[in-house]
Amino acid sequence: MSSPLPITVVILTFNEALHIRRCLERIRPLVQRMVVVDSFSTDDTVSIAQTCGAEVLQRRWLNYADQFQWAMDHAGIETEWVLRLDADEYLEPALIDEIRSRLAGLPTEVTGVSFRRKVIFRGRWIRFGGFYPTILLRLWRHGAGRIESRWMDEHVVLKHGRSVTFAHDFVDENIHDISWWTDKHNSYATRQMIDFVAQEQQLFARDQALESGQSGQARLKRLLKVHLFAHMPLYLRGTLYFLFRYFILLGFLDGRQGFLFHFLQGWWNWMLVDAKIDEARRYIADHGLDAFKMHLNDRWGYRL
Repeated sequence: MSSPLPITVVILTFNEALHIRRCLERIRPLVQRMVVVDSFSTDDTVSIAQTCGAEVLQRRWLNYADQFQWAMDHAGIETEWVLRLDADEYLEPALIDEIRSRLAGLPTEVTGVSFRRKVIFRGRWIRFGGFYPTILLRLWRHGAGRIESRWMDEHVVLKHGRSVTFAHDFVDENIHDISWWTDKHNSYATRQMIDFVAQEQQLFARDQALESGQSGQARLKRLLKVHLFAHMPLYLRGTLYFLFRYFILLGFLDGRQGFLFHFLQGWWNWMLVDAKIDEARRYIADHGLDAFKMHLNDRWGYRL
C-alpha cells in the first residue's frame, strides 16, 4: 500500500452525512491529514467524519471564503501541500495516481496545481455547455495560496509562483434530491446578489486578486462576469447566457438531464439572482443602505 503524501485536505461541511464518507474514504490513502471544518451540523456529519479518521473543528458559518481562510489560518497545517475539496466531491483514481507520480517532482517555482472538474448531475456527466473541463486551482504549497474574500464564486489565488494543470479529473457529484439542490442554489443566488449589490454600492473593496494575478480559465471567466455580464440588463442576461451555453456551446448534447441542469443552473439560477438584485435595489431606495445591511443580517444571518 502506498504511503500518504505530505498533504492536508480541508473540507467544509454542514449536514453532509450523505456525501462525507465517500469523500474521505477516497482521499484518505493519499493525504497525511484530513481536516473537516463543520458549521454545527444537525445530522451525522461529525460522527461519520471522525469515524473516517478526520479531525473535526466547528465554527459558525459566514460564507465559504471566510470559513476556508479561517481553516487555513487556525487548523495548524504543517504539511507541504494543502488540498481543497467539498464534501460532495472526490478524486478519480487516475488523478490520485497522477498526484502520486508527479507531485514530488514539481520544481519549486510551481506553487499550485489545478485540476479538471467533472460535474455529474442526476447520474449524467455534464460534458457540454462550457462545463467540461472546468479548471480549478485546488492544491497548493502551504503558505503560497489564499482564498479570495468574496461572498460567492471564490477561488484560491497564489501569492507567488505559478501553477500547472494535471491531466485527470476530480468529480463534483451531489446526490441530494432536486428540492435540496434548488434550496442550495437559492442560497447561492442570495450570495451572488450580495456580491453584485456590494459592487454597485461600493459596500466594501472588491478582491481583485484573481483578475489581476494568475492567468487561465478562471481569470477569463471572472473578467467576463465582472466587466460584461455584470453590466447587462437584469433578466435579459440570464436568458442570453442559457441560450449561449445550450445552443452555441452544445449543451443540448447532454440529453434530458443536461437540459434540466443547464436550464436550472444557467437560466433559473440567474433569473433568481436578478430578481434578488431587483428586490435589493428597491429595498435600498425605500429604506437606505444601512437598513439593507440590517435586513440581510435579520433575514439571512449575513453580516456585512
